[in-house]
Amino acid sequence: MIDRITVSGGTLTWSGGQVRAAIGKGGLKADKREGDGATPVGIFALRTLWYRADRVGLPATMLERFSISQSAGWCDDASDPGYNKPVRLPSKARHERLWREDGLYDLIVPLGYNDDPAVPGLGSAIFLHCARPDYGPTEGCVAVARADLLVLLPSCGPATRIDIRPG
Repeated sequence: MIDRITVSGGTLTWSGGQVRAAIGKGGLKADKREGDGATPVGIFALRTLWYRADRVGLPATMLERFSISQSAGWCDDASDPGYNKPVRLPSKARHERLWREDGLYDLIVPLGYNDDPAVPGLGSAIFLHCARPDYGPTEGCVAVARADLLVLLPSCGPATRIDIRPG
């Protein structure tokens, strides 16, 4: 199992390689806020793996795995008690839908950012997920090619940390 993944200067690096990565359209910020489009700076745990079983099957990893259903969402409503947690849809709280047609969330790894406990307004739904073909910016997540994520995941487990830093 790898201990550390580093994201810096548009690349994601680990002991097994280095790949291109996209970050938030708001750049990197140490003082991340909900809706700013920034990727938080810091060292975070990889919490779990969520995957689209109809598209990728059961990925190899040491992380706990959850299959994404059509009713899977993630609460980004800072006024809701379920803020920055998975929710079942439909939900009255503002949320992000995890079942997406564009493939970006075929594999998602929630990062341990603002979740223990979640502080309303400091940001939610910060994931490591699949990148757009052009590596366009995210809403605050880290994204890599799906093929690269499938190479990385087998070496990831509960002790793996992602270190996001300015490059």
